[in-house]
Amino acid sequence: MAAATVLALVVGPLSLGLTGLLRSRHVSTHAAMERAPWDGRLTIYSSLLYALAFNLIFFLQEVFLVVPKALTPGLSPTLFHNNHRWDGEHPLATLFQGTGALAILLVGLMFVFWLAWRPGRSAAGRLFCIWMAYHGCFQALQQVVIGSINPRNDVGMAMDYFHLAPISKTAAALVALAVIPMIAIRLTPQLLALAASPERIDHAGKRARFIFGVATLPALIGTLLVLPFRVPGHPIEVVIVPVITAAVGIGWVQASAWCVTQVPWRALHPARSIWPAFVALVAVLLLFHLVLRPGIAF
Repeated sequence: MAAATVLALVVGPLSLGLTGLLRSRHVSTHAAMERAPWDGRLTIYSSLLYALAFNLIFFLQEVFLVVPKALTPGLSPTLFHNNHRWDGEHPLATLFQGTGALAILLVGLMFVFWLAWRPGRSAAGRLFCIWMAYHGCFQALQQVVIGSINPRNDVGMAMDYFHLAPISKTAAALVALAVIPMIAIRLTPQLLALAASPERIDHAGKRARFIFGVATLPALIGTLLVLPFRVPGHPIEVVIVPVITAAVGIGWVQASAWCVTQVPWRALHPARSIWPAFVALVAVLLLFHLVLRPGIAF
């Protein structure tokens, strides 16, 4: 499983990215020297929405971990800003450890299909949908991979409820690893469609540079922005989960930029101000630490 994970999340995107780099050498010198202006506001906006989407999806996951337990006789769950716990015992408790991942996966897929059907006319709305799709899918799929080898993981507990054999767990993890690049590569054209004009993404080098500014760099910044939402807590919960979430999909998004040939581009209403996204992110931070951090008993 370790080899398959490295192949899917490291070797695969690296190989695709290097292929694009080698092919870009065939671009004419004039085209290669062209540099579209860097849209710093879009990078900042994307970073804020990345962090906002991460926290909304994580909160949604915890809600769907808590609610089924709250409706089960004998279980008394408590919801926190970065986790949950429960008192009591019931045979279904371990099964309900998988409901959170299932819920956010369905939400992520809903946004994937929403982008395909009705992507919207504003850059802010499209970015929000892209990052909700990203986090919904990848926060869930990574848990399937981890759960296949760690029975203490939420999805691992649900797998044990069904008494899945090791080969079945491995098969589930391999399916998750196969789906990850499919979704990431599907999101790449949607990100490229945020370009102010088709000329900014009219060859491989420009597309790779644009994706770095609208997705890769925002994922790095957004991961740092997420950390204050998760403290205090175990380092795995505070740092490792956000880092893995960024690493799982962004490599494929960046690596696939060069080979996208069809972009659903149309003029979008620009994100004129970063303040709405900033205010929303601060509001969630206050909610997490003033309301959820002490714990809400169900």
